[in-house]
Amino acid sequence: MAFELLVIVVSYLLGSVSFSVLLARLLKGIDIRQYGSGNAGATNTLRVLGKGPAILVLILDVLKGIAAVWLGTWAGGWGSWVAVGCGIAAIIGHNWPVYFHFRGGKGVATAIGVMATLFFWPALAAGVIAIVSIVLTRYVSLGSLIFVALTPVFLLFAEFTAPELWGSLIIAAFAFWRHRSNIVKLSQGRENKIGSKAKEGNRVV
Repeated sequence: MAFELLVIVVSYLLGSVSFSVLLARLLKGIDIRQYGSGNAGATNTLRVLGKGPAILVLILDVLKGIAAVWLGTWAGGWGSWVAVGCGIAAIIGHNWPVYFHFRGGKGVATAIGVMATLFFWPALAAGVIAIVSIVLTRYVSLGSLIFVALTPVFLLFAEFTAPELWGSLIIAAFAFWRHRSNIVKLSQGRENKIGSKAKEGNRVV
């Protein structure tokens, strides 16, 4: 049990590495959480730093989730509570990073890595629908919510373990909680669309 708890803690510490914050400091000497939406994630990186850094942040955040699940799988087996727990720990780390005063992102990119590693085909099906919604509406937040909401649904039509099903529901709950302000803005028609630029020196909410 002690070893399993250790790998979950390591996964949290891995998830706490905020590539968006680090890249913004390296490239512009700024705290990205003071610009754009104030979020430390790939979408705000796109808004503040541009496409190249945003793609890099997206890839690295996804890889955090993949690495955490594989670490848990090594420790506890495929589809185990440990594997799922490590994935969730990485998402928690991204959202509330210990290295950056617990002010992180919304965890969707890391959740993509976690879900795609735990249950690839359900995540892929949900991801295709999410991408189509983003292309049609230009709302990344809406696509993110569609992805985390549909993945557990599609998982029901595949082979799954109890930890995987519960883990997918917990991940969805985290995402909806972190996107609660976006949900309000979507309902009011005030949500920022992909491609909108940040105002230099100001937060755009």
